[in-house]
Amino acid sequence: MFNFLENVNKKLLAQLVVFHTFIIALSNYLVTMKFDILGIKLTWAAFTFPLVVVATDLTIRLINKENARAVINLAFIPAIIASILVILAGGAPESVAVRVGIASGCAYLVSSLLDVFVFQKVRERMTAWFWAPALAAIFSNVLDTFTFFAVAFYNSANEYMANNWHIIALNQTGVKVLVSLLVSILILIIVIY
Repeated sequence: MFNFLENVNKKLLAQLVVFHTFIIALSNYLVTMKFDILGIKLTWAAFTFPLVVVATDLTIRLINKENARAVINLAFIPAIIASILVILAGGAPESVAVRVGIASGCAYLVSSLLDVFVFQKVRERMTAWFWAPALAAIFSNVLDTFTFFAVAFYNSANEYMANNWHIIALNQTGVKVLVSLLVSILILIIVIY
């Protein structure tokens, strides 16, 4: 299945898988910390999860799109397990931890694979370097956020989240896209120059 990984630096591959998993686990810890800014309900994960988009884009640049897909697939299960453990350590019931961990893994997998597809397609068609990370950041963050909140909180026992997941997801999306665009462009400027 992963035969094409034979020519990839295994240490770099492992580091990328750990990096992706760490960002997801950290974000799942921070998603439990809610706050309001000017009446907009957010969680601190809105500021950390966009780093997955940056990590995915850098992974593509470092080891190509096929190997980036492998990193995403290899990080999927550890990300779910790490997320569940982080959420359990925070005192959440097991049912909540499993639900949020699975939602996080699904959101990561779907949005990151889309990111690889969008990033590569835009990169092949557009000459300006900033279009690929910008469009990938927008599309993958929207998909990630709505997938996560829909899977984790739709029809949840937490009445507030069950009734308001779509509002929180919309608020999170705006912040995540903005943060992701800023971070992506800054990091890519540093890497390229």
